[in-house]
Amino acid sequence: MNLKQKEFCICTYVAGSIYRALAKNLVQDLAKYAPEIPFIIYTDKPQEFENYSNVLAFGHKRQGILHYHERRFAIQKALSMFKSCMYIDSDVRICAPIPNREWLPGITARSCTGMIKHFQERINKTDTPSVSALKKFELFKKMANKLNIDIEKEDVTWINEFLFVVTRDSGKEEEFLQNWEKIAIYAEVNGLHKHPAYAMGLAATKANLRVRHDVMEGVDFFDDRIEKIRISKGQTSSKDKLKYFETQKKIENPRNPIFKKIVKKVNKYVEYLYHFVRLRVTTILSNYNFYYR
Repeated sequence: MNLKQKEFCICTYVAGSIYRALAKNLVQDLAKYAPEIPFIIYTDKPQEFENYSNVLAFGHKRQGILHYHERRFAIQKALSMFKSCMYIDSDVRICAPIPNREWLPGITARSCTGMIKHFQERINKTDTPSVSALKKFELFKKMANKLNIDIEKEDVTWINEFLFVVTRDSGKEEEFLQNWEKIAIYAEVNGLHKHPAYAMGLAATKANLRVRHDVMEGVDFFDDRIEKIRISKGQTSSKDKLKYFETQKKIENPRNPIFKKIVKKVNKYVEYLYHFVRLRVTTILSNYNFYYR
């Protein structure tokens, strides 16, 4: 690995057979379009990636109740080795060479907006205010309070977590990750297992780590959710990346017998209960006042 390579890497977190299969497609994309860029993978089965020359795979045991906040560990490892890292969700595809460029200190987000604006749009999306969005907003305000952030006075950014870059900034990035861990655990034990963007935005504000929007010109990617939006707006044709839709569908919807599907659902529920109880006990014993009052 030369000095240039040590400046920048790509990373992801992946767990479970379906997402590991999706990640292998991303590995192959990067081997084709960005073979000089190291790809760090935090995963429950690192042995599945050991034969890929562009991959640095690290074993990881889930710390949260669900997987959504685990990506912070991949980012932490990446920043301990490289100046900048691009986090990409494991189900995203790269469709062309990634341009060589400098990344400014802090967070560079492919998609972001003001957190209050984000919640206002979600709450007012339907004729009557969304009850689900209102509940999330109430918990978000409690999360902000735990970090002593006044959301009326301080800017908090909603960061779309599927694709963003973090660059070292005089230790602010380390504080960002520490804040993220603290408030992610609070969110999870209080019922918000998904939506890591809320914790990320608060963690960045608390650390005074700047968040910038950047369209990342030249980074040609496929994300099924974003691609569907582009198609609905007439910005692209459904035929343009049809092969990516088809490949992802085959992996995500395997033709398993009913019995196997039932066993999988039961195992998933048991796994959830285990991690729920584990984290509850850990937080009650470590800092009850912070997490439950």
